[in-house]
Amino acid sequence: MAPIGDLYATVLERRFRTTTPVQSGLPVICVGNFTAGGTGKTPLTRFLIDFLSQRAKTAVCLSRGYGGSLAGPVWVDAAQHSAGQVGDEPLLVAQSAKVVVARDRRAGLAAIVTAGGADAVIMDDGLQNPSLVKDLSIAVVDARRGVGNGRVIPAGPLRGRLGFQLGLVDCIVVMGPDPEGAEAPIFEDLKKRFPGPVLRGKVEAAGETGWIAGRKLIAYAGIANPHRFFRLVEGFGPETLHRRSFADHHVFTELEAARLLADAEAAGAELITTEKDLARLSGTTGARADLRARSRTLPIAVTFEERDLVRLGALVDGVLKGGPVRS
Repeated sequence: MAPIGDLYATVLERRFRTTTPVQSGLPVICVGNFTAGGTGKTPLTRFLIDFLSQRAKTAVCLSRGYGGSLAGPVWVDAAQHSAGQVGDEPLLVAQSAKVVVARDRRAGLAAIVTAGGADAVIMDDGLQNPSLVKDLSIAVVDARRGVGNGRVIPAGPLRGRLGFQLGLVDCIVVMGPDPEGAEAPIFEDLKKRFPGPVLRGKVEAAGETGWIAGRKLIAYAGIANPHRFFRLVEGFGPETLHRRSFADHHVFTELEAARLLADAEAAGAELITTEKDLARLSGTTGARADLRARSRTLPIAVTFEERDLVRLGALVDGVLKGGPVRS
């Protein structure tokens, strides 16, 4: 698979050499990752939108709408759209912020500019997309998985050669902690290879968790890294925890929903899932609607140590005041 990965990486680099990116006048902050799979991009996107809101700034999320059928540009309405139309991540973000889905990122940015009222654009994913000028690019790396074997898809998890991708970003957030609670090896490795700030972030529970202790639970998740979610739930002390893993962005069938409901009934257990999975069940009928009604979620949020929060805030504020991080 390595030769195919090399070809994939070469095509990506050529796209950046031959594409002239568009600049709209609005600050564009890109949240992406070096690898395929979940790293915590969506929680960080939501964090940045809230961060800007605290500064009286309105940020609009621009997403490709992975998994959705609508090409866009379309403004996501959480009350009317389904994950099948706009994707689960945009639907989740749209519960508390403005979101535009567009497969053509230039068209999506133009729609935001035309509508007015935005102070900044948070580009969810798109680090490997050269079509827009990005004033601040942040890569999220999972502390446990790092960059895998260091090879490019399909030989490994990287979406391009790591050296090339490091040149695309201004800041790296390592989302942890690692299994032993010590410093993640990838954190120190990136600090040696990357001249910019490498920050530590954590994905933690953001809502009420007291109800979990002592309960019998069936946890199900169709996300890229379901075990992170399972570990988080387990940490709050359920009596029993049965895990059900599905593929990333999984579209639940009626049969799967019925089985989960039956398993919960047989075990005398409650159902718990991720916010993304619950969003994916919105607008469904039958057993899937019942599954959504009977499932509880564990809301999550990104947190930073004060020192790293100050460093991230300085980068964001610098962009808002008038210029890209890099010249």
